[in-house]
Amino acid sequence: MGIQALIRILLPREEHWYDMLEEIAGLSHEAAKALLLFKERPASEVQATVQALEHKADDVVRRMGNALARTFVTPIDREDLHRLTGELDDAIDLMNLSARVFALFRLERPTPPMVELMVRLEQATAVLAGVVPNLRKHRFARLIDETRRVRAIEKEADAIYREAISALFQETHTDFREMWKQKEALDHLEAAVDHCDNVGRSEERRVGKGVLFRVD
Repeated sequence: MGIQALIRILLPREEHWYDMLEEIAGLSHEAAKALLLFKERPASEVQATVQALEHKADDVVRRMGNALARTFVTPIDREDLHRLTGELDDAIDLMNLSARVFALFRLERPTPPMVELMVRLEQATAVLAGVVPNLRKHRFARLIDETRRVRAIEKEADAIYREAISALFQETHTDFREMWKQKEALDHLEAAVDHCDNVGRSEERRVGKGVLFRVD
């Protein structure tokens, strides 16, 4: 019997850790899908939906914190559990900030670069929602492959963001207030995709050290 198999036998089988990780990963994907609906729905409606999901994510973080405070031995390193839930919660927070900007600044519809970033965000969160369940199944090779997909999506989002910001500041006919509104929305969307990549990188570090691994 391998050492990893023996460790898994000796560790308490507390599935609720995986349940919480999968729940918040699923909430991140739901929030990204809700945000993308801004293409056709009012900003106020989108913001309300995303904020409700953000509150649910906060509850998962609270439950995770309480569980960590009560438990000495966890199936995944406690720092990694805290980091994973934190990064996913941060991504949802940034999606909520994006939706809030849409509503607060009364943007009627997202610009094409915003849509492209929201699409990448939906893609990245879909990958994470699909890959997190592999933790409970110890499918580490699958984790590596899928988190690399998130990194590729994040690089695409970076390129979209840089081009959009460059174009925004070259438009002489756009007034300063409109530029500021668009930049605020673009900043939050790009940052949300970055946090999705942070989740993937955390998983790589964890696997690489035998429990999260980094491949640059």
